Amino acid sequence: MRTSIAAILTGLALVTTACTTPVPVTPDTLDTDAAEAVVTPLRAGLLPVQASDASYVSAAAAVQARIDQRGVKPAKNVILFIGDGMSIPTVTAARIYAGQKRGVDGESYQLTMETLPHMALSKTYSHDAQVSDSASTAVAMVTGAKVNSRTLGVLKDASYGNCASIEGNGAESLFVLAEREGLATGLVSTARLTHATPASTFAHSPNRNWEDDAALKGGDASDCRDIARQLIEWPEGDGFEVAMAGGRAPFLTVDEADLEAEGGTGNRKDGRDLTAEWRAKSPNHAYIADKAGFDAIDFASDARVLGLFEISHMQFELDRAGDTAGEPSLVELTQAAITRLSQDPEGFVLMVEGGRIDHAHHGVNAARALDETDMFDQAIAAALEMTDNEDTLIIVTADHSHTMTISGYPARGNPILGKVDTGMAESGELKGLDGKPYTTLSYASGQTACRLVDGEPDCTREDLSDIDTTEKDFLQPSLVPMYSETHGGDDVAIFATGPGSELISGVMEQNEIFHVMGRASGLVAAE
Repeated sequence: MRTSIAAILTGLALVTTACTTPVPVTPDTLDTDAAEAVVTPLRAGLLPVQASDASYVSAAAAVQARIDQRGVKPAKNVILFIGDGMSIPTVTAARIYAGQKRGVDGESYQLTMETLPHMALSKTYSHDAQVSDSASTAVAMVTGAKVNSRTLGVLKDASYGNCASIEGNGAESLFVLAEREGLATGLVSTARLTHATPASTFAHSPNRNWEDDAALKGGDASDCRDIARQLIEWPEGDGFEVAMAGGRAPFLTVDEADLEAEGGTGNRKDGRDLTAEWRAKSPNHAYIADKAGFDAIDFASDARVLGLFEISHMQFELDRAGDTAGEPSLVELTQAAITRLSQDPEGFVLMVEGGRIDHAHHGVNAARALDETDMFDQAIAAALEMTDNEDTLIIVTADHSHTMTISGYPARGNPILGKVDTGMAESGELKGLDGKPYTTLSYASGQTACRLVDGEPDCTREDLSDIDTTEKDFLQPSLVPMYSETHGGDDVAIFATGPGSELISGVMEQNEIFHVMGRASGLVAAE
């Protein structure tokens, strides 16, 4: 069991504490312990096919320079936590929200992720975009290469939507290398299993939206394999031990009624029930779709579990109790995955995604975004409790940012979801120049910039005087009218603990995360 981590972060700054950013050393002053750690990996490691890609080479060199200075402790297990869209303002606001939710001071509260001893900032641009998407950023983290936005598992020379361009441009993820080296692998997400982040571990697709065969449209799309099919046909090692998320529709046919979505069916037009194909792989392969099925699985066994708990994405945590068929929480999914993967004596690699943080932000719904972040943080706490700090590297980060900001001079203790109130008699609830109150949290873009009034668009700022902005369905104000709030391009935080976490510091390229995980675990060979 992991011991308590007492290190307190002094802020999300561009530099970290002295223990994580040591003064550069020369070869004469290289720590002998560090030098020993460099040459004693658990495994010899492999070089993935993308090892000659320029962004891969650059990131590998940056991590190698840190290893030369600090050494690297060997990690038996790796857990990558990705809070989709978990910007630094999201972390700050979630900290306050989580504290206030528990009846304590929010501003001084600490999230579990904030107690991890090593941290850095991650630069999230993709090969072709200043502000990136979840596909390219996830691929960067699991393959070590910067790639084009909207693509999965293919390098920058592949063209969006062009199947023929995949040939010779594939990228192998850390999960591929783990399977080849005999480790257990697992995926957990609150988004669809075929969505960008989890799919980055196994799929090769020039279009992230090709989640099922019905979505294969345009050009030579029919020559590609859809993402759900790629999961079932994944040829690496003995395949995933556990893969649990939302997204039944890409795996079921249009003739199959969904078990809980009224009128809902699968999406597949090829007649293939991929859940049946999973079960047919061996007597140990099990498919589950609700909480009862989840509770019936013995995760301390050799069961190989495909869990798809919603027709699309899983419920937001604030709505989960009302789910028709019932579904496990992210904490329960994380605990189950670690229990199952820990049965493998060789070690494991696990991805846990808090996928719906991003979805709530896209809907300018801060209440659900912060609550999802709180649940994500509780999953991190569960992982820390179940693993050993001496042999398990845990990295917590985000794929990209969002446009939510915190502003307005509210008093300490003011509800983070509330309207700005200074708490002072002479000023009290602050108002804009238009005489209307405003919320502490708002977005630079989104659906609330304009609204329909008597059938006509009205883009004047809404008067929130008589509106409860702390209610879970309240949508925060936004500036630029959009059908969906956009991603942000600012850096995101990386928090880390365990062997290899000493390599997390400063301002890092996002694809360096792969190299930290790969070198610490010994899955990736030094060049």
